[in-house]
Amino acid sequence: MGVKLAEIIPRKELQWEELKAKTIAIDTPNVLYQFLSSIRKPDGTLLTDSKGNVTSHLVGLFPRTIRLMEYGIRPVFVFDGKPPLLKKQEIERRRGLKEKASEKFKIAKEEGNEEEMLKYSRQSVKLTKEMIKEAQELISAFGLPVIQAPSEAEAQASLICRNADAWAVASQDYDALVYGTPKVIQNLTLAEKRKLPNGSYVKVYPAMIELKQALDSLNINQEQLLLLSVLVGTDFNPRGVKGIGPKKALKLVMEKSIPEIEKEIKKIGADFDLNEIMDVFRNMPVSKDYKIEFNDFDEEKIRKILIDKRQFSVERVESGFEQLKKQKEEKKQTSLFSFK
Repeated sequence: MGVKLAEIIPRKELQWEELKAKTIAIDTPNVLYQFLSSIRKPDGTLLTDSKGNVTSHLVGLFPRTIRLMEYGIRPVFVFDGKPPLLKKQEIERRRGLKEKASEKFKIAKEEGNEEEMLKYSRQSVKLTKEMIKEAQELISAFGLPVIQAPSEAEAQASLICRNADAWAVASQDYDALVYGTPKVIQNLTLAEKRKLPNGSYVKVYPAMIELKQALDSLNINQEQLLLLSVLVGTDFNPRGVKGIGPKKALKLVMEKSIPEIEKEIKKIGADFDLNEIMDVFRNMPVSKDYKIEFNDFDEEKIRKILIDKRQFSVERVESGFEQLKKQKEEKKQTSLFSFK
């Protein structure tokens, strides 16, 4: 879900060229959920191999990673670890909603209603341990870093950026700002074209959010941003406070202290401890012991994962290799030119 701050946070559209040679820490579960939600058959079912194993995540990850590398981006893929105790409650809630959506999908399938099937299939997306393992294996075969966070991926990615080991965090959510990353890049891993209701398409470009600029535009500090986020709702208190959206929350944090706000939200039925939620963000476990190394891609490993194991077409995979080799050669030529 993530923190709902889109309404008040300023963003700047970027050209892809502006991200060249930038190291970007990617909130990878966020990306994999995007692929599972969008890469489906017309009836809403996920893509699978002949044995019924889901391949939608790999179908998205393979070409998108190549595209990022073609743009000269240096992606670092960060994965979630153990969820905080408070998030486990939210995970259970989501699991219940997904089970209900799965039941509705079955009914829609029996009725042959493809529109309803697509709708409910997206609501029942599940990212399994096997999918995560496969994604990690493929990323490693690309020669790209895989970072395992002790808990939330966005908190770990934000630390990597604060340490200047990456330029920005890539995520569609806003949580990384709450964890203090200097920059967030949105739309990095989405399709580069979006279909409009009238059937036409528009180009989708990356968008950058700078923490300092966001805080300055809102006239608040980092602690107030955290407080504001908790009021509108996070993964640890998803409902937030009834009747308080981003604009009203901003007014509250600018005018009142935490004890005053706590009294006010209790009166209108807030069912969470404000400081407890804020402490989850403040004390989120992160690891300082991480390695960021970029190596050559391993054709044989990629073939084994995609062709041998998951029955991708040889032509599709080999075409991807050609793109990678072309990008590698262009990079060599650029380096030689720069040296001269």
